[in-house]
Amino acid sequence: EGGGNMAASGGGAPEGLCGPERQGAGGLALLGLAPSAPSCPHGPALLFVKTSQGKEEGRRFYACSACRDRKDCNFFQWEDEKVSETRLAAREEYNRNHQPPFTHRQNVERYKNFVLLPLSKRRFCQQCQRLLLPAEWEKHSDHQFLCDISTAQLKSPSQLLYPLENKKTNAQYLFAGRSCQFLLDLIIDLGFRRVLSVGTPRLHEMIQLKASQEDFRVRSLLLDIDFRYSQFYTEDEFCHYNMFNHYFFGGEAARETCRKFLYQGSGERVIMVTDPPFGGLVEALASSFKKLMAMWKETEKEGHNLEMPVFWIFPYFFESRILEFFPSFSMMDYQVDYDNHALYKHGKTGRRQSPVRIFTNLTPSMIVLPVEEGYRFCAVCQRYVSSGNQHCEICNSCTSKDGRRWKHCVLCKKCVKPSWFHCNNCNCCALQNHTCEKTDAVCFVCGKAGHKRSTCPSLSHT
Repeated sequence: EGGGNMAASGGGAPEGLCGPERQGAGGLALLGLAPSAPSCPHGPALLFVKTSQGKEEGRRFYACSACRDRKDCNFFQWEDEKVSETRLAAREEYNRNHQPPFTHRQNVERYKNFVLLPLSKRRFCQQCQRLLLPAEWEKHSDHQFLCDISTAQLKSPSQLLYPLENKKTNAQYLFAGRSCQFLLDLIIDLGFRRVLSVGTPRLHEMIQLKASQEDFRVRSLLLDIDFRYSQFYTEDEFCHYNMFNHYFFGGEAARETCRKFLYQGSGERVIMVTDPPFGGLVEALASSFKKLMAMWKETEKEGHNLEMPVFWIFPYFFESRILEFFPSFSMMDYQVDYDNHALYKHGKTGRRQSPVRIFTNLTPSMIVLPVEEGYRFCAVCQRYVSSGNQHCEICNSCTSKDGRRWKHCVLCKKCVKPSWFHCNNCNCCALQNHTCEKTDAVCFVCGKAGHKRSTCPSLSHT
């Protein structure tokens, strides 16, 4: 849900712009987290390698794990660079100064004091995105306020806070009510009682709200890089977390909170639901999710070889990348919608159907999709599919990825989008007005023919 993991979830960058190998003219490959990695305000930096045409590998460097735009975090360091003591001290000072003004514990205390105030004294500074106590009004006197903050508003912080919408850094799109309710109903029907909400603040909020109002047994822990949520949730309900480098800003105490939550006491089954920013690096996300799954595994006493159940919400065009890291996952046809996204809305208000899907390691036949929204069960594929997704007898599969009916190309030996036609020059299907690939074209990264930069073998493995 686009909840705020820096680059925060739900961004929706087009297929061609995502992935490490598509950044910049020279190609970049992610090498991952190095043990001695330097840190920026967003935790340990990631190690990348720059590649240039015809050369196998360029110089390695560290960059911010969370921010894709240098304007948001300009951290950069060559791997072999000698950094002086003075510069190290200045960096530490900079990192300290760029942390939130209050700790999580202080925010919890502030919240307790805030709810004791009469309605007329409850103010929220829109500029600073902060709950204000009366003694602080003077400092914020030239800022815009929201006054008379009700208990209902405090229980729905995702609607009180401005969504962070810088696509490269905080593409924070929030689940539409329809999708959020569907996910929660599905989670309950599948028998889960604990939800590790990674970058899904609205789902977490819905669970918290129901738990406070009725006899509701589902619990949630929100892991998110958007520290503003610490104003509304206790340390048992929220951990400040960067999903690109598996970094808990609260240190070992926060990590222990997560570990405890994952421990399945009295048969309370756990599922992780995550909705990362679509512009985020799949490799980095996969690495962090594997670590969270390993943390769950450590708490498992039964010793079987199961994986922690996961719903990873991401655009369908990342299917091959996700399956590369998680072969046990499969993609569901359900279209996930967002409230504050012009494109990814349900029905006639959006300009097109949402490309966002649920990837899961649960058995597909268990995921029941709403028939009233046009989904049906395919007895051959043993899963629910969208009404436009017709079973192809040749492929022996429901092949559509985008909700439209796809057509089978005999020459390509697979189903393709209805708007594509077979091009004899390219020897594959493409849009009718596409530019044919030159037969003599070589890969920009390694200089060899037969593939493009985006599929270069030298970039596909970290």
